[in-house]
Amino acid sequence: MATNTDGGALVLEPGIPSKINLTESVSRTASDTYMPYVLGAAAIFSGLVVTLLIFFVLQKAWPVFHSEGFRFITSKGWDQQLEDSWSGKAFFGVLELIAGSIFSTLGALVLSLVLGLGCAVFLSELAPSWLKSPFETVIQLLAGIPSVVFGLVGLMVVVPFIANNLVPANSGDVVTEIPVNGSCLLAAIVVLGFMILPFFVTVATDSLRAIPRSYIDGGLALGMTRWRTITRIQLPAAAPGLVAGLVLAAARGIGEAIAISMIGGAIAFVPTLAHGPLYMLLEPIRTMASAIVENGGEAMDVPAMAAALFGLASLLLLFSISLSLVARWSFTQFNRRMGISSDRAI
Repeated sequence: MATNTDGGALVLEPGIPSKINLTESVSRTASDTYMPYVLGAAAIFSGLVVTLLIFFVLQKAWPVFHSEGFRFITSKGWDQQLEDSWSGKAFFGVLELIAGSIFSTLGALVLSLVLGLGCAVFLSELAPSWLKSPFETVIQLLAGIPSVVFGLVGLMVVVPFIANNLVPANSGDVVTEIPVNGSCLLAAIVVLGFMILPFFVTVATDSLRAIPRSYIDGGLALGMTRWRTITRIQLPAAAPGLVAGLVLAAARGIGEAIAISMIGGAIAFVPTLAHGPLYMLLEPIRTMASAIVENGGEAMDVPAMAAALFGLASLLLLFSISLSLVARWSFTQFNRRMGISSDRAI
């Protein structure tokens, strides 16, 4: 055993190991022996399934990438090309679908940032203790609502509101090539923004709560107000975590299909500023994910159509993987800034 010398320091007696292995004193059970192998096999199987899925999608999409090259992502005309493909013509361009996905996701991110940052600051710093739990529960419930429910609400509330209050009476004279009827980019942004809101709020709240108390106390000790402490110290310190929350929300939003199909207008079109910012928001869109849902089924029997749809799936995978890598990098930066080294950290 360790003994106490006259100076108060502990000194180990000869023959006593300097490190104590706690596992030696605990008898191992069958679960301790076999569970690591079971869990390891489950992890390897999951990773193998994801890898095979990616290779399967890329293999199915290869014909369209091989035949079209970069024209697949730089040319337009998806709706007409889809009809022509039934008669044997097999040229596809998905620029409108990429634009629809990017515009709707970016707009939804702006909406989520404005609403979600306020929610996160309120939950982490300002809300009374009796209100935090029910407020967080409501936010978490939003993440569990099926996307088709969001689509129905958007179809019955958001689209009629836009059609009755924002669409000008002479819209048909201004925009002649497409219908302007409320099913549009703006409706997609509003609904998608509320769909991805809980993902950002959850990560942003955890990031703000992870800021060391000494940061806040230091700001207050220097005479800063509570609000200035939040805006000048806590938000900048939590910035990488907030970015990670936005990226995760974007990864969730860019793959949304059902709700966007119901309220986006279902027309492959690139919204432009040619008729002004308002008309740009009121023009219909079709995203990559919604095109896969709307044009799948019978179209999969035509090899050229199937390859084009798998090409869209490949692009969605590329976007999702890229966003996940950015989110992982942001988490690493946040943990490094906070001095957190454990993998169990945020």
